[in-house]
Amino acid sequence: MHTARFVYYFAKSQYTQVTTKSQDKFMGQKPILSLKDSTGHDVHYYQENFYIDSLYALSSTAIDKAIKAAPDRLDLRLEKVSSLMAYEKESPDMALSILKGIIDYNASSHPKWKYSTADVSAEDFSALIQDECAALFSIASPAAYSAFKSVSEKMLSYEPKNVLFLDNLGTYEFVVNGDYKKALKYYNKVLKLSKDDYTAVKNCVLIGRKNKDWKMEKKYLEMLVKCSPDETERRSAQARIDAMAQKK
Repeated sequence: MHTARFVYYFAKSQYTQVTTKSQDKFMGQKPILSLKDSTGHDVHYYQENFYIDSLYALSSTAIDKAIKAAPDRLDLRLEKVSSLMAYEKESPDMALSILKGIIDYNASSHPKWKYSTADVSAEDFSALIQDECAALFSIASPAAYSAFKSVSEKMLSYEPKNVLFLDNLGTYEFVVNGDYKKALKYYNKVLKLSKDDYTAVKNCVLIGRKNKDWKMEKKYLEMLVKCSPDETERRSAQARIDAMAQKK
């Protein structure tokens, strides 16, 4: 019943408006419409969700009661995190705090997590936290990127060889900071632990291409041919290797 109240009040608390912004992306989404103003500047229109605070507070109270009644239901805790990400938008401070608390609780208390009725293994737990990292990354704001990094570092403080979160730090340096040298350091660490890690290999290819380091790009393209789950991508990588060989 507590969960039902959460779902009801969370839905009731939301309303949508079309807003204008100068940025070409908001919450990781492209605008629904873009026009020029009288001065020739771009005006982007977004469909944005807003929340009635009093109703959102009722939903938050309900999910807190549900978590208190079933403290080892990981899905309930993550529902709260997701609702906070939606509510906080580009500044997911409370969502970050709760996520880090879940990770600390997992490490200190070793709960027998359930996701609804299913058991949650250690691998499942990592994958679910990684899903939350992906959600933070997709928001694409400075605060959300910082939260993405912070959650990844928190996981690595307990599992220093977890390639999911080492990849995340590589991606943070590559995409957010543009520090290719640091990104490569993380990706190569991943590849020592898991030589066929797709994320690390693919991003190393991209770094080599951006640096116009053809030798490096070829090295990782050869690895991509072996590890990519996509046949089209494998063929494209091989075609580029062949084209690079012909230029010599």
